[in-house]
Amino acid sequence: MNEIGSTVETVDIAGILRSIPHRYPFLMIDRVIGIRGDDFAIGIKNVTANEPQFEGHFPGNPIFPGVLLIEGMAQTAGVICMHVLGRQAHGSAVYFLTIDKAKFRKPVFPGDTVEYHMTKTARRKNMWWYRGEARVAGQIVAEAEVGAIINSI
Repeated sequence: MNEIGSTVETVDIAGILRSIPHRYPFLMIDRVIGIRGDDFAIGIKNVTANEPQFEGHFPGNPIFPGVLLIEGMAQTAGVICMHVLGRQAHGSAVYFLTIDKAKFRKPVFPGDTVEYHMTKTARRKNMWWYRGEARVAGQIVAEAEVGAIINSI
């Protein structure tokens, strides 16, 4: 088990798949870096042209859907929560709880690398809230506040 406040450099794709139930084509993060307990982490998403959402969003002008940026924030938060719980999380699943103050600033295109900067704002028992910024090349492209809850499955 990891103690809150400890630092872990990276959770790779195998660790993500152990932490959250999402799978292709709905897995919106490739790795999580810079984890500091449950306080902060950065989720990484490499946007590729062959992803299925680009068939309809938008043909001839592919733009990564904003709602999937929010989903990437939520998945990053979920990995943080499950990771900090360690073995205590065994037999549990993380669920999206809330979305607030979502804003979309700039479009994201195939070839971009999105960084989901997630900072904890609150925790109560098995619930966490994070402020997220999605960034491409240092520029904020979307932001939101998201909440997660851990429940036994």
